[in-house]
Amino acid sequence: MTRRELDAAGITEPGLRSAYTWCRELNARHGRTYFLATRLLTPAQRPAIHALYGFARRLDDIVDEPDDDATPETLARRLREVETRFLADLDAGASEDPLLTAVIDTAARYTLAEAYFRAFFTSMRMDLTVTGYATRDELDTYVHGSAEVIGLQVLPVLGFVAPRAEAEPRAAALGKAFQLTNFLRDVAEDLERGRVYLPADELAAHGVDRDRLAWCARRGRADQPVKAAIRHQIAVTREVYAEARPGIAMLHPVSRPCVATAATLYGGILDRIEDAGHDVFAGRAAVSRGQRLAVACGAVARTQWARRRHPAPALPAAVG
Repeated sequence: MTRRELDAAGITEPGLRSAYTWCRELNARHGRTYFLATRLLTPAQRPAIHALYGFARRLDDIVDEPDDDATPETLARRLREVETRFLADLDAGASEDPLLTAVIDTAARYTLAEAYFRAFFTSMRMDLTVTGYATRDELDTYVHGSAEVIGLQVLPVLGFVAPRAEAEPRAAALGKAFQLTNFLRDVAEDLERGRVYLPADELAAHGVDRDRLAWCARRGRADQPVKAAIRHQIAVTREVYAEARPGIAMLHPVSRPCVATAATLYGGILDRIEDAGHDVFAGRAAVSRGQRLAVACGAVARTQWARRRHPAPALPAAVG
């Protein structure tokens, strides 16, 4: 964490500054695209975003990047231990772990509900035992904890100008839209891990099941029924983006360019899947470097304009 960012955020205690710096360095190493996106936020907003991202990253890695000798039982036990420790530290308001120290401080500064963190742990535990979802409602239960609560946690950091009751559903919807986009981009990768994040009943409506997806993955190309199923899933996901989009105007003006850029680039992944004829097995869909640069340049200009015209979001009260 740069001194400028820490000073801007009102983080003065040396141990806390060190904890946030640790989070920033973690994200700079492992979340490069996400890290660069944070540069569109004000310096005062960045420490909290780095802390929340680092927390989600750690739990994801426990589940998706296990040790070679790990079993579902040992992973479940480790995840439970992490959850128990975190909730105890959250209640105490302090931790010996640098990542948790920063997350706990962020939670206190922005009054983040403990229920958000509990929901995230619940979804991570689901990944250890659930390999598919029969219906959209079942998938939505997982997505709430894995993605919607992230939008709700980030919302007070970004700041908002609409009533909270109006802004929160939009923030949750954007987190959901990003997650659904990931599911479509990563069908092949998720299959390798033994998971399918597409509702089974909606796939079945197009004559598709897990075995058909696996067969297409082995061939390296989707057949027509799978393409039709993916087309439907993209349409559903675009509806979620449409639900989320009005929320961008509800954010503090200086935060809008960052979020709008993320929405544009993530939505672009759906475009690339369509450009590939809805074949999610032909290669991992990605927005081109040229398009990313074009979008980023426009976002930088809008960010500078917004900062000249609007004061930064008010800092939350200091903790302690």
